[in-house]
Formats: sequence, structure tokens, C-alpha cells
Amino acid sequence: MVDLTVAFPSVLAAITVDPTIASASVLAAALAIGLAAIGPGIGQGNASGQAVEGIARQPEAEGKIRGTLLLTLAFMESLTIYGLVIALVLLFANPFIG
Repeated sequence: MVDLTVAFPSVLAAITVDPTIASASVLAAALAIGLAAIGPGIGQGNASGQAVEGIARQPEAEGKIRGTLLLTLAFMESLTIYGLVIALVLLFANPFIG
């Protein structure tokens, strides 16, 4: 017989967690990733649309517009990744669990 607390230390933590804290953490993680994806998603759509419009108006500036677009898209995507990090912390390294 294998002792589950030795083989899987997280099993013991999952058993002793208050269900209210666990459910609130899951809800907070879902809100963190959901809200963190809305803003950058809208921003990326607007930036891409404006870049296409700019390239259509000035085809000779395509290289500069594309470079700037990719840089700004990377910055916007990092905001979503911050939300993902917060969600993962709440799910797997929850500071609210005693």
C-alpha cells in the first residue's frame, strides 16, 4: 500500500482546503484570465486594423508599420500573460490557503 501523502503531497492539501476558499480561488482565476484577455484582444484588433489601413494608404512604409505593429502586439500579449500568471498562482500556489 502506498501512502498518498508521500506519493502525492498535494492530495493532503486538497483534502484540508476550505471549500469556500477553493471555490473563490477558482472563480478569481477565471475572472483574472477572462478580464486580462478582453482588453488586449480589443487592442490587438484595433491595432491590426489600423496597421492594415496604414499599409493600404502608404505601401512604401510597410516595413516600419509592420515592425511597430509586431512590437505593440507583443506588449499587449504580455498583459494577457500577466493575467494567466495570476490565475495559475491562485490555482496552484494559492496564498490564501493556510
